[in-house]
Amino acid sequence: MSGVPGRAHRKLDTRKDFDRLNPKSRNHQALHVITREQHTISRKNISKAALRVLYRLNEAGYDAYLVGGAVRDLLLGGHPKDFDVATNATPDEVKKLFRNCRLIGRRFRLAHVVYGNEIIEVATFRGTSEEQSEGDRHIVDGRIVRDNVWGSIEEDALRRDFRVNAMYYDISDFSVRDYVGGMQDLHDRVLRLIGDPQTRYHEDPVRMLRAARLAAKLDFRIDSSASAPFAELGPLLSGVAPARLFDESLKMFLTGHGLKSFRMLEQCGLLKFMFPATARALKRGDKALRALIEHGLENTDARVAEGKSVTPAFLFAVLLWGEVRDLAHTWTTQGKDDNDAWSRAAVHVVAEQCQRVAIPRRFTITMEEIWSLQPRFEQIQRKKVFRLLAHPRFRAAFDFLLLRAAESPAIGELGQWWAHAQQLPHETLAAALPLHHGAPAGDLDTARAGATRKRKRRRKPTAGKSGAG
Repeated sequence: MSGVPGRAHRKLDTRKDFDRLNPKSRNHQALHVITREQHTISRKNISKAALRVLYRLNEAGYDAYLVGGAVRDLLLGGHPKDFDVATNATPDEVKKLFRNCRLIGRRFRLAHVVYGNEIIEVATFRGTSEEQSEGDRHIVDGRIVRDNVWGSIEEDALRRDFRVNAMYYDISDFSVRDYVGGMQDLHDRVLRLIGDPQTRYHEDPVRMLRAARLAAKLDFRIDSSASAPFAELGPLLSGVAPARLFDESLKMFLTGHGLKSFRMLEQCGLLKFMFPATARALKRGDKALRALIEHGLENTDARVAEGKSVTPAFLFAVLLWGEVRDLAHTWTTQGKDDNDAWSRAAVHVVAEQCQRVAIPRRFTITMEEIWSLQPRFEQIQRKKVFRLLAHPRFRAAFDFLLLRAAESPAIGELGQWWAHAQQLPHETLAAALPLHHGAPAGDLDTARAGATRKRKRRRKPTAGKSGAG
């Protein structure tokens, strides 16, 4: 469908125009239209909100396409959670069509159309030549810091990162339009960049992280031409806004493929640019730390798969534990107070990490509490045990203790002790604990057996209820 007459930008209808504006485009494939009968995308798998946006734009005379990761995942048989739309309507024109629309972004001007809890992101086709279209583009040292130059769908395809992300589902005839060979890459299960990798990574260094994340998520390989510049250009990530890297880290580790993403970051040599403390600790060859991190990420992936909640605080506490632990031990051996040593170590590691990834304060507070509670698990005196059990972060800290089991047999036994202790009634546990260090106490195993018998005698035969653990 053609654009609205009188628009400041025009559609490039001929291959000649396309090649004239984009000399490098001769290396790309010609347009490949996959008809409705030739692909597996069904509107049943597209959110109703996205369909409403697509149909409204189309009925108003604009081009309207589902684009990006949603098209990629639908073609792979997946079920996308986010749906993005591309159009030749400008953000202001989109806003006029939808009362439930807000415009966001200075770097990239976008329209968000809101339906309840779902947000459909609508982007205007990006142009490749400022001379041919309206808007503005600002580039500093090769990095695009602002890009609001509108263009055609052909130009928009060239502006996208990977070929598998540059396919468009056309709501007007239900076909898929492939301008750069994305369908072939889906078949080959490979990630190839559009354009020169050096240029594209300078434009946006986060594309390196996105390559690692998508390779992990899709179980694709990264084309050698796309991965070759990682070692040289990885330091560019230090210039990316830390808040943006926080968002990217959540996509990597909290969407169900965190363990694969972590391993891919290491394999690509990018971990040290995002989590330098983690990379340093692992470089020291700490097998227990690696086991803790991988087990923690594996558990997080399992919770996501089961639809359970996950928190970034626990994840970052796992990733940064090695450096915090080593610093705290170093300072305690130098004669510093235990509490002070752990507090200083936590503050030091968090401060360094937040220069790379801006972890919000509400999460760093929880991280510091999880870490500071770890030495308190070793203090088996009556008052201290009950004080720790009542701590609001006890459960998270206890789960963390269980992850540390590989550190030593003593830590593993300590985890078992606390798991055992939580099963006992208050009075039974109190009787088994010493009042202070070195004082005699009852045996927890005996106490647990006695408590079990007592609970069985007291249990009421009420239908539908079970004994409390």
